[in-house]
Amino acid sequence: MIGDEPVVTATAYEGVAVIHVSGDLDEDTAPCLTEALVEAAAHPSGRTVVDLSGTGFADSSVLHALLHGQKLHRAAMASFVIAGPLQAAVHRLFEVTGSDRVFRVADSLEAALTC
Repeated sequence: MIGDEPVVTATAYEGVAVIHVSGDLDEDTAPCLTEALVEAAAHPSGRTVVDLSGTGFADSSVLHALLHGQKLHRAAMASFVIAGPLQAAVHRLFEVTGSDRVFRVADSLEAALTC
């Protein structure tokens, strides 16, 4: 793994499922995110926010987990929002792959909770 040890936590804030991700995520650690997204979609609150503001690095396996999570949330008729601000490497991953046009990305957790 590259850099900081990842931490994925799930909480609820005013009826919104919030998944906080901090540290660097890669193919070895992305399953933690996948598990949290599957759990959130299985018990939809109407909206799930994935807070990536504390993530310095993410690879394609993380992007795959997010796309899978978004698909599960659509099937559950729940909103799926990514909260930033995104760190440079994560922003670049979204930009290069075109996924910045696929996901709803808010500038902050506060904005993601209400958009």
